[in-house]
Amino acid sequence: MKTELLPIPPAPSVTRAPAVVPRGGWLAVALALLLGLVWPVAGASAQGIRVKEIASVQGVRTNQLTGYGLVVGLDGTGDQTTQMPYTAQSLNNQLQQLGLSLPPGANLQLKNVAAVMVTGQLPAFAQPGQMMDVTVSSIGNAKSLRGGTLITTPLKGADGQIYALAQGNLLVGGAGASAGGSKVQINHLSAGRIPAGAQIERAVATPFALGETIDLGLEASDFQTALRVTDAINKKLGVGTASAVDGRVIRLRAPGDPNARVGFLAAVEEVRLDAPIPVAKVIINARTGSIVMNQAVTLAACAVSHGNLSVSISSTPVISQPNPLSVGGQTVVTEQANIQISQDKGSLIAVPAAAQLADVVRVLNALGATPQDLVAILQAIKASGALNAELEII
Repeated sequence: MKTELLPIPPAPSVTRAPAVVPRGGWLAVALALLLGLVWPVAGASAQGIRVKEIASVQGVRTNQLTGYGLVVGLDGTGDQTTQMPYTAQSLNNQLQQLGLSLPPGANLQLKNVAAVMVTGQLPAFAQPGQMMDVTVSSIGNAKSLRGGTLITTPLKGADGQIYALAQGNLLVGGAGASAGGSKVQINHLSAGRIPAGAQIERAVATPFALGETIDLGLEASDFQTALRVTDAINKKLGVGTASAVDGRVIRLRAPGDPNARVGFLAAVEEVRLDAPIPVAKVIINARTGSIVMNQAVTLAACAVSHGNLSVSISSTPVISQPNPLSVGGQTVVTEQANIQISQDKGSLIAVPAAAQLADVVRVLNALGATPQDLVAILQAIKASGALNAELEII
């Protein structure tokens, strides 16, 4: 199968139309003024990027919460307790906390209960009493969680402390039906979501209001980008406001008052700078054969020869019978293997130097190789030094 790399065109540039005085009353005049105000803003947004789009404040992040709970109220689609004994044990513990003790040796045959794991992201600066979304996923053999209700489930952090309590009705974006051995299912039925289904009980301390400095962390480690961000902040807010610690961290001198610090960071995040030139990189997905490269990828002149090698193995059964009237002879069935190796002619193709992404795509498409062949070709070109980019296989 022949694969073809498709170049992704850049975003179109925005040009401002000439001013025309419309006719049609105040509504037309208002529309013309509105367009006159919108176009310059759109053009300005295309001139660069903001600091908030390539960096974030260190220490201001979400925290993962996890809990174990039970979903009740299922329509016969819960866990089979004979195969999942922990579901019955969890329900027994829940009933004991409510003051109901089951007789020893009671064999619960549950169909409307499922054991689940509840996960969520605790937002930064979240305070007690606020709500957060949670995801509920079955860990047993429940057929569906549709229509179920999650009973109170404590959500714990990595330190083992409880930070939120989750409870509510599940929203499952799927449907299914089965009868007579046939089954029809749309989307996934063993996981659901509860919007605003957990109430935060404890806040997480952040270093935002501590110390005299605040560190910004770039999304990617790049010394050139760190230098550009530092220069842009110092030019906007004053010399000495920002200093680069390394290729990823930028240290800011922030005011001590929390209100002034919030305004200071708001101003820093809105500082604009020229879009940095990305590192030339080619990403290869070895499982699917997908290849993605950015605009900075260039190709030096080289020669490529790639021939297809095929190996064919066939097996033919051979029956060996003993001679007539032989003593102790047995009929034996063996196999005779036939192995053939064929290789297509691999012509040497001269690949010219390509300075633009479109040229690289056109040259690679001329090879007419399969996705897996392209992976091997790119690795060989990189090893020869002709590919001016980082090669990353995921």
